Amino acid sequence: MKEFEIEHMIIDDGFDGEECVTADFTHSNKEYSITFKKSDLELINAWVFENETSLPANLSENLVESLRDEVRKQI
Repeated sequence: MKEFEIEHMIIDDGFDGEECVTADFTHSNKEYSITFKKSDLELINAWVFENETSLPANLSENLVESLRDEVRKQI
């Protein structure tokens, strides 16, 4: 069983002149958003949504790798 579920994914070709992939997902009953460069899936940023605001997310390296693998499969 996966520890997260991707709810929505966007491939954007206009972010800072480089294509990126943003995935919104749930993990531990919280909503998150993570953005990777599309070319090599390098992490750009990650946010957690709490109390109607977004804060930088502190995600484990294992979770980021799992998300990267899932994004790779979907693009």
